[in-house]
Amino acid sequence: MTRRSSGRPINGILLLDKPVGMSSNHALQKAKRLLRARKAGHTGSLDPLASGLLPLCFGEATKVSGYLLDADKTYQASIRLGVTTSSGDSEGEVIDTSAVPALQEKMVRDVLMGFTGEISQIPPMHSAIKRDGVPLYRLARQGIVVEREPRVVWIHELTLLQLSANELEVYIRCSKGTYIRSLAQDIGAALGCGGHICALRRLGSGPFDIEDAITLDKLELLARETPSAADDLLLPMESALTNWPDVKLTDDAAYYMRKGQPVFIPRVAADGWVRLSTDTGFFGIGQVMDDGRVAPRRIIGSRA
Repeated sequence: MTRRSSGRPINGILLLDKPVGMSSNHALQKAKRLLRARKAGHTGSLDPLASGLLPLCFGEATKVSGYLLDADKTYQASIRLGVTTSSGDSEGEVIDTSAVPALQEKMVRDVLMGFTGEISQIPPMHSAIKRDGVPLYRLARQGIVVEREPRVVWIHELTLLQLSANELEVYIRCSKGTYIRSLAQDIGAALGCGGHICALRRLGSGPFDIEDAITLDKLELLARETPSAADDLLLPMESALTNWPDVKLTDDAAYYMRKGQPVFIPRVAADGWVRLSTDTGFFGIGQVMDDGRVAPRRIIGSRA
C-alpha cells in the first residue's frame, strides 16, 4: 500500500516574506510545518542572501506553481562597485578590485538603459543549472569552471533609485530566468570598475506584491493559536493567473475536458493560455488551439 502523506489537506497560495540567511526550501518546510500542511511547494528559489516575496503553493495550488515560475519578477538590488566576486554576490571570494570612477547620475542612467530590453546572459557558475546531472554551484565549490551557453532574457525596466560613491541601488522588472548577480557584474564592468550584489529583495512575482506578504515570525505567532488560524492568509490558486483570459465552460464542456478532450467554445476571444471556470468557480488551465478549440492542460480536482 502507498503511504499517505501526513498533514492537513489545505489548498491555496501563501505569500511569504523570506528573510535573509535562509534558503527557499528551508522557508517552505518551516511554513509547511507551521500550517501542518500535507503538500507544499515554492515557485522559484531566492538565494539565502536575498529577502522578499516567495509565493508558497499548498495542496491543489501546486498545480499552478510552474506558471508562477514563468512569471515576470521585480527586485530592488544594491550593487557594490569596485569589487568583483566569484559568485557575483557578497558571499563569494573577492577576485578583483578596482578604483570606482567619479560617477554622474546621467552616465549611470545611460549605462542602465543599455541593459534594458532583450539581453543575453551567461548563467553564473553559482547557479542551480545542471551539467551532467550536477548543479553548477557544486562544481563551483570545487573550483571547477565549465562553459555555459548564453541565455536570452528581457529586462523590462531598470531604474536608478540611489547613487553613492561606491554603490548603486536599482529597481529591476525582468523576465523569468534573469540572473540578477550576472546583471550586477555586467553593469559594474560597463562602468569600468566591476561590481557585485550586496543586497537583494524580491518585490513582486507575477500578480503578487511584497506588500501582501507575511513574515515567518508573524506566521509562527498565528500558528501558535492553531494551524488553521493562518488559513485565512491563503489566496485561491486562481489568483496566480489573474492576468490570463477567463473562459466560462458549460457543464457538458467541463465533462469532456475532465476526460482530457479539447472542446470548441463559442466566441473565445483569446489565444494561448486561459483560465477555465464553471458556474461553481475555477476549473483549471486550458490552451486555445489553432483550430479554435480549447484543450485542457491542468484540471483542478483531478489527477490531470
